[in-house]
Amino acid sequence: MAEIELTMPKMGESVAEATITKWLKAEGESIEAEEPILEIATDKVDSEIPAPEDGVIKKILFNEDEVVKVGDAIAIIEIDGESSANGSTPSSKDEIQNETTNNTVLNESSKPSVVEVSSATTSATLTKSTPSGKFLSPLVRSIATKESISTSELESIKGSGLNERITKDDLIVFIENRGTINQTTSNENVAQATQKAPSQQLQQVVSTDSGDEIIQMDRMRKLIADHMTMSKSTSAHVTSFVEADVTNMVMWRNKIKNSYIEREGEKITFTPIIMEAVAKAIKEMPMINVSVNGDTIIKKKHINLGMATALPSGNLIVPVIKDADQKNLVGLSKAVNDLANRARNNKLSPDEIQGGTFTVTNVGTFGNVMGTPIINQPQVAIMAVGAIRKKPAVIETPYGDTIGVRHMMFLSLSYDHRVVDGSLGGSFVQRVGKILEEFDLNREI
Repeated sequence: MAEIELTMPKMGESVAEATITKWLKAEGESIEAEEPILEIATDKVDSEIPAPEDGVIKKILFNEDEVVKVGDAIAIIEIDGESSANGSTPSSKDEIQNETTNNTVLNESSKPSVVEVSSATTSATLTKSTPSGKFLSPLVRSIATKESISTSELESIKGSGLNERITKDDLIVFIENRGTINQTTSNENVAQATQKAPSQQLQQVVSTDSGDEIIQMDRMRKLIADHMTMSKSTSAHVTSFVEADVTNMVMWRNKIKNSYIEREGEKITFTPIIMEAVAKAIKEMPMINVSVNGDTIIKKKHINLGMATALPSGNLIVPVIKDADQKNLVGLSKAVNDLANRARNNKLSPDEIQGGTFTVTNVGTFGNVMGTPIINQPQVAIMAVGAIRKKPAVIETPYGDTIGVRHMMFLSLSYDHRVVDGSLGGSFVQRVGKILEEFDLNREI
């Protein structure tokens, strides 16, 4: 019999640790290759870790709710024969802990500019916990070191993670607020200013009446709350609307949907058609596909479209179609179906929800005709697609105008008025609508 270590896998470029949320197997239990052994959660996504080989769990090294670094051994598995290359090779914890964290601590497009604050205790001497015992993950320590955040400042931050653990998002909010503070401001004033950050406003005291039900936010809901309030405080939100006649698009889909299922083995929805139109419009107006970094604008080379997806829990996640402009309609359809299905079944990898440059959300799914979505930072625009409804409309013909029943849909674009003016924002959403209106009824697929 041989033994191998099951290690915490790399879950994405910016993920340095994960929390064990549930062990699916106990010590002494037999496991089969690819069978899920445990569930983990990161700041990005929840996922399962499968068994590398057939065997028996000899020892579990971390309990549920414990935070584990990427690369650390989390269990010892006993297998028949020699250790397989599919398993993790044993390595000492000292070696793992001495490794340098090479992960990028902040996406350059979302990194706020900060004012240096001097302190006798520098973050260069940070350990895995503060003097009061507050746990600091490798990612948090790396960010704190890079941004010269002192131990006393870290003590002042009330974390939103498990057991008030400080997360990356908590630090980003702190750094943004800290950048408005004079260099000579005391640590006490820094702590007071931090409490005014968006994530802290959610913790205001609210009175309750007899019979009120108090529901604790889950981890994902806390992240969404922080991200949305941060976005509103970062970007100057403006929304423009257009109404598009999408009759041709509806009729074309109705004409080919049965043959498409027979040929491809899956349905084609309106979403990939809309994604295709958005990608075309972005290529024509690339300044909508940017991010802001201080007083500079980062023009994105790739068109990576996020699609907001509602989960069974009621939460929201945004998987990303990378290089959407390089895919044909069949490729977009397959990407949309695949990402949506795996999102609802909690099967996405962290890399699949990162790197978006523009987001589309379908409020029509809930019967809404229009919406004013919040920008998904560090992007500068998000489009909401309303429900398609039959309405009487004026039809222009060479022989005069007439009234007919048409399939109409509202499109709304929320954009960051710091860098996107009304001319660009309004023209962009108008162009998407025009592309959909001019959809070719005789298009082959």
